[in-house]
Amino acid sequence: MNVASPVIRYTCLSIITLLGLLSPVHAQGQPADNTLRPSTPSNSILSIEGGQRLLKESDDAVAGQKYDVAAKKLQEARQLFNQLSNFYQDLNSSFSGIDNRVSDSQRKKALETAQLRDEATYRLALVHRALNQPEFAVPLLVQIIKSQNPTRELGKKAYQQLLELGFVDAPYPRQTSSSSTSSQ
Repeated sequence: MNVASPVIRYTCLSIITLLGLLSPVHAQGQPADNTLRPSTPSNSILSIEGGQRLLKESDDAVAGQKYDVAAKKLQEARQLFNQLSNFYQDLNSSFSGIDNRVSDSQRKKALETAQLRDEATYRLALVHRALNQPEFAVPLLVQIIKSQNPTRELGKKAYQQLLELGFVDAPYPRQTSSSSTSSQ
């Protein structure tokens, strides 16, 4: 009896596909090395380096004005960084109060990957703007502001994009002139 939900099955299939478990070596009929060892970041998609490769591929696609390809790569990077951030948050919680060194390390990685996710999300929103798809850009920009806070640099940039799109009408941060007086 299959008790896994469709979401879990989809997530597992996505990870298996991303990891490329069916390597060309196995496909050529050569024996597989069954020795377990940690993956090196350079050969695993489930890593910060894997996400950065996707970002680089999206940059190349944008440079070639292949915006559909760029959008696909950025969406993949965004999902990957989100998964990594969630995994690191879960590990942080698991080690909290048990081993603070491990917990702090995982918390830092969760923050780093969340920042990378938000940067990928911002770039994806820009690609949607280039494709004249504000209906896709707006929700992404709002997510960035919610995650980053409007006072942080990326949050400010996302809000500026919303202003340029006409989704919001109040500039932020508020422009003050040196001759105006502060009220209230």
